[in-house]
Amino acid sequence: MSWFKRALLWIGGLLVILVVVAFLLPRTVHVDRSITINAPRTTVFAQVNSFATFNKWSPWFELDPKAKYTFDGPVSGVGARMTWVGDPGTLGSGSQVITASQPEERVASDVDFGQGGLAKQVITLADSGTGTRVTWGIDVDLGMNPVSRYFGLMFDKMIGKDFEKGLAGLKAYAEGLPK
Repeated sequence: MSWFKRALLWIGGLLVILVVVAFLLPRTVHVDRSITINAPRTTVFAQVNSFATFNKWSPWFELDPKAKYTFDGPVSGVGARMTWVGDPGTLGSGSQVITASQPEERVASDVDFGQGGLAKQVITLADSGTGTRVTWGIDVDLGMNPVSRYFGLMFDKMIGKDFEKGLAGLKAYAEGLPK
């Protein structure tokens, strides 16, 4: 057998192994980050239950300040929707809709990243001393795509930094509001 055929067999075998390993990787990914904000739960809840001030603390707004945002449905609570269209190389396009809202406790939303897929996001609020403990979490179903499953290995590191930046922005914004 020639060296060329052997090389092709090795490459083919390696590809099969990579695909098999991909299907052994988790199909779902969960990422969350938390911060304590020195503001009442009512103040923080008002910010996360509406998209009206989202870009004042969003970790993604500065990626593409020229992106176009539209808002549909109610101003806050279930059904509030934000859609964005931005530069495909930075922010891309997508939408987010609030699907559940429990006053001063929890806001859940579905996020559609366009070509990037769908995700379930939850922001929870809890008392923490004189402030509010905010936890921002996201769950993503990577499906049956082997490439997505490998990408999922890096998801916590990638989105975790964004959540930390967004929570720091939310903290600065909420603590700067009148008491």
